[in-house]
Parts: sequence; structure tokens; C-alpha cells
Amino acid sequence: MSPIDDSARRTGRLPRTARRRQLLDAALAVFVAQGYHAAAMDDIAEKAGVSKPVLYQHFPGKRELYLALLDESAESLLAALRGAMASTTDNKARVKATVRAYYGFVSDDTGAFRLVFESDLIGEPEVRERVDSVGRKCADMIAGVIAEDTGLPEAECRLLGAGLAGVAQVTARSWTTNGESIGRDDAIELVSSLMWRGIKGVPLRHDHP
Repeated sequence: MSPIDDSARRTGRLPRTARRRQLLDAALAVFVAQGYHAAAMDDIAEKAGVSKPVLYQHFPGKRELYLALLDESAESLLAALRGAMASTTDNKARVKATVRAYYGFVSDDTGAFRLVFESDLIGEPEVRERVDSVGRKCADMIAGVIAEDTGLPEAECRLLGAGLAGVAQVTARSWTTNGESIGRDDAIELVSSLMWRGIKGVPLRHDHP
């Protein structure tokens, strides 16, 4: 046991970073279960097993907690997508890896994807900007690969990137809601095959005369 762990055990106090993690995990569970508007700081404090003053030491209010979780969840998706893009130079495999990244994100037990894709606070400018931003960044990552391989104009690459990201996101959300009879690997194979049949028709740079 580390000195920090031993100290926490004896005093009941967690290091600040560990306490913040504990509070974020508790808040995520409450927001996913109840939605932003129905959730209360009392619920989050109770879920975390701390007093409200402890909660307010780390986060000044419910909105700040929610935005911190939204930022963290968005970065989780972007990191998964970056990993998928970098995992191979074979474009067919890259399409499948991209779809797998989305399906992995929505099937995470925490339900964090709901903050990014199904937020009940989407009417708030701060939330809308973050949600729109992660959507753009996902599409831009895919568009960057398309541009590198095809040499198409930027606008066309961005449109294709948005289309592929949209298919992956929408089908992943549909699968997690309605696709219990389809295994995740089977769903990924089905959707990635559909996407590949579409995108492989775009001529590669070296195919141009």
C-alpha cells in the first residue's frame, strides 16, 4: 500500500485528484440515470458518499460538473477515434476500426455517450458548442484521411467525413437501444461493410491519370 493510500485509509480523506474522480463518477451515474434537470447536487453527494460542502469544494455548481463530464466524455470519443485512424494504413480496416470506436463508446457501461449524443441540456449554448465541436472534430479526422488519400477538394472531404461519422454514430446509438439481437461484432461488421462499399468508390490519389 502506498503512503497516500495508507493516509487515505487512516484519515478517510482522498487526495484531491482521487476525490475529483470519485465525484465525477458519481455525477455521471446520476446524470445518466436522471438527466441534468432532474439531478440534484444532493443526489450526487449521496452517490459519492460525501457531504455537499465537500462536493462544492471541487465544483461550484451542477452546471460545472456537467460541463466537466461532457468535456471528458467528448475527449474519450476523440481519443478512440484518433486511435482508430492511426491503427492501420489499410483503408478498409480503418473504416472498421472507426465504426468499432463509435460502438465501443456507446456500449461503455457508464453511459457517458448520452452526454455527448443525447444531452437534455442541448439548448444551452455552452453545451451545444461542445457537442457541435466534438462532431466537427470527428468528421474532420475522417476528412483528413480522405483528403490525404484522394486529393479531393476540402469541402468534399469534409462532407464525406461528416457522412461517415454520422452513419457510425447513428447506427451505434440505434444498436445500443434496439439491437439486442445483434452482437456488437456482427453490427460493426455489417455497418463497416456498408460504409466501405460506399467510400471505396472514391478514386484514390494514385488512381488519377
